[in-house]
Amino acid sequence: MANRSVGRPDRPNDRLTEMTSSTVPLRNLSSEAAHAAVAAAVAHARGLGIRVNAAAVDVSGVLLAFLRMDGAFLHSGGIAIDKAYTAASFGFPTEGWGPVLEGDASLKAGLPAVPRLVVFGGGVPAFEGAQRVGALGVSGGTAEQDAACARAGLAAIGLVAQAS
Repeated sequence: MANRSVGRPDRPNDRLTEMTSSTVPLRNLSSEAAHAAVAAAVAHARGLGIRVNAAAVDVSGVLLAFLRMDGAFLHSGGIAIDKAYTAASFGFPTEGWGPVLEGDASLKAGLPAVPRLVVFGGGVPAFEGAQRVGALGVSGGTAEQDAACARAGLAAIGLVAQAS
């Protein structure tokens, strides 16, 4: 399908382009980059003296890579995956939920009950310029340590946690 120009008959110079294509281009974190990112996140955790689980997902939240350090909490594996899923879903770090939930009792009560939604630190979206391409999630340390490990993973593959 093609693009076609549409506008209002009473304003012929006010034209909009209507997209009639059935597809959109999509950029994703590669599996190779995902593996490198979780390895870098784990290396950062090792330097902090903590044991973590690290997960990388594509822009749709589908798991690409996962790494569990020896002795890391078993339950933290699922939490790491869900942190990455949450960050990919909403496009901002999971520690950013505090201000969003503040002052809205309904959101504060309801959103945390949504399956797979994590509202504490350790999940960071992965951006290449202005394009979100995936996310990393880390669990096993404090929320701050987990977030630092995830950001270290992004830095190792040349990506950032905010659109530029």
